[in-house]
Amino acid sequence: MTFKKFVVIALVIVPMIAAGAKSSFAQESLKVTGELPRTPLPPPVTSGQIELNAPPVEPQAAPEVNTPNGATAQFEQRDGSVASLPSILAHQWSLTKEVPPEALVSERYLRSAENQARKVTLKEAIYIALRNNPSVQAAVLDPLASVETIKEANGAFDPNLSAQADEIKSVTPTTSILETGGAESYVQKSYDWDFGVSKVSALTNGTFGVTFENNRSASNSIFASINPSYTPTLELSLSQPLLQGFGWNFATINVRIAESGQKQAQWTYEQTLEDFVQRIGQEYWNVVLAEENLQVARAALKFNQDLVRQNEISVKVGTLAPLDLQEAQSASATAEANVFTAEANLQSSRAQLRQDVMLNPAQTFLPENLEPATRPNPHEQIPENEEQALELAVEYLPSLASMREAIRSALLQVHLEENSTLPQLNLGAQFGITSTAGTTPCTTIISSITGNCTPTGGATNGGFKLPFGGIYGDALNRLWNFTWYNYAAVISFQMPLDNATARAALAQARIMYEQSRLTYRASLSQAVVNVQSAIANLFADQQRAEATASATYYARQALHDEFVQFRVGMATTHDLLQYQEEEVSAEGNQVQAEVDLENAKLALRHAEGTILQEFNIEFELQNPKQRPWYARF
Repeated sequence: MTFKKFVVIALVIVPMIAAGAKSSFAQESLKVTGELPRTPLPPPVTSGQIELNAPPVEPQAAPEVNTPNGATAQFEQRDGSVASLPSILAHQWSLTKEVPPEALVSERYLRSAENQARKVTLKEAIYIALRNNPSVQAAVLDPLASVETIKEANGAFDPNLSAQADEIKSVTPTTSILETGGAESYVQKSYDWDFGVSKVSALTNGTFGVTFENNRSASNSIFASINPSYTPTLELSLSQPLLQGFGWNFATINVRIAESGQKQAQWTYEQTLEDFVQRIGQEYWNVVLAEENLQVARAALKFNQDLVRQNEISVKVGTLAPLDLQEAQSASATAEANVFTAEANLQSSRAQLRQDVMLNPAQTFLPENLEPATRPNPHEQIPENEEQALELAVEYLPSLASMREAIRSALLQVHLEENSTLPQLNLGAQFGITSTAGTTPCTTIISSITGNCTPTGGATNGGFKLPFGGIYGDALNRLWNFTWYNYAAVISFQMPLDNATARAALAQARIMYEQSRLTYRASLSQAVVNVQSAIANLFADQQRAEATASATYYARQALHDEFVQFRVGMATTHDLLQYQEEEVSAEGNQVQAEVDLENAKLALRHAEGTILQEFNIEFELQNPKQRPWYARF
């Protein structure tokens, strides 16, 4: 019989044998399609259950990732009334008794777990993670804290109200009979109730103030012509810098620096969101990769287990050497070990995704497991326009926007330090009015000489009564006559001879400004590298996904043909296992290439700064200019 006739007969007989064999190979692993099997193969006997059979989650809306300035209200003390003071004071004494909730972890809580699993798409996983992940919730607080920094800077223009009330009494021994008219003690008593308000001007950086002082004094001195007496005083004051600290709206430069810092905090927060979204995407595809690798490992194990069973039969009937059985058994054991490794990788990747997404409606210690519902799409075409990608990166990258704002803040700091090098030249002005009223007794001072009296009954030695009799209201009425007043005008100058502190601070500010500019240029260059690398990787992964799909197709075709030859005795077990190993390697490479392609898509959007827009997540920069009424003048 010629070799050609033998091949023809073998090709006719082999399909008949294969159809009737009870221990046939897995048909799914022998399909020559170039596509990966999507239905999981059964695990080996010693393997645990991996498939979750999870129901899908309910539809997810895009999360709210913006940080409105009003969100700080939950952290602020809104009740500033006097009624709240006792509770605040009581709280100060209870600090040592408070225990943070995180410090109270029960053993029962540590044992709680959410056993239900959910099937989620990539977008749903990202949405849930943005709502639930603690690291994202912590990052939200940075822009809110910077809002409070702006309020703190505006607080410099908050009017300052002051009030003081006191009572002072002194009783001292009398050292002169003329002082008290014979009393052994000299008694003085005074009451003060003073009020004042001062404010720094947001326009000129000057400080103006109004003070209203009131005094009531009384004593047992016989020389006190008005006893008791009321003395109200009203004063206006102004202190205006003319060189250092002077300039129209210059006083608000610290507010503008704080507003710039708040913008930087928002850009940094957005960059954190973009990094987090990319991380969730990578973890999601890692789970997909682990699942696909497990399927490949299980298919390889089933192939080797079928080969072992067939070789055992062939050895028993004497048509195959024991060496072929041992080689098949060795390959089967290796494939089983690979399944265990693939299962461990899947469990590890699922645990990482589960903990970052934190789908935990029951608030258990361990959240729900997740099963990816999205699979790689190697046929999706992503346009790789390098020029457009670079424009998007410059326009949308939050890290670059934050650095540009940092340059602006550094320039404001330079202006502030430049002004600090000027001498201090201040103009001070004050104007006040005063009056008095009280009781004007008629008192005998020496012999028949009286004070504070007018002549009566023909007496010629009377005094002159002071025209200040009256009560406290009379003193207030006389205040507005502007009869008694005082004023002052002061110009002060001060400047260190070397001015070393100010000059050093200015030099440091200029260095920081130049450093921020250079850092931005370096980051811009790195952004160009990231975009170009992302595009190159995307193109390479697209081609690699196509190439590995073809490699898988041909590897399966070669394995199929080699299997046909093995069944008719024209190939050895060693040859068949080599082809099977190449087919498993090709499938693994295809899975890796397709997952790498999905990660390359994410990397390109991340490099462009458009990864949030890719998943319909809207981030808007909040206006940091929140001027209270007192910061406008």
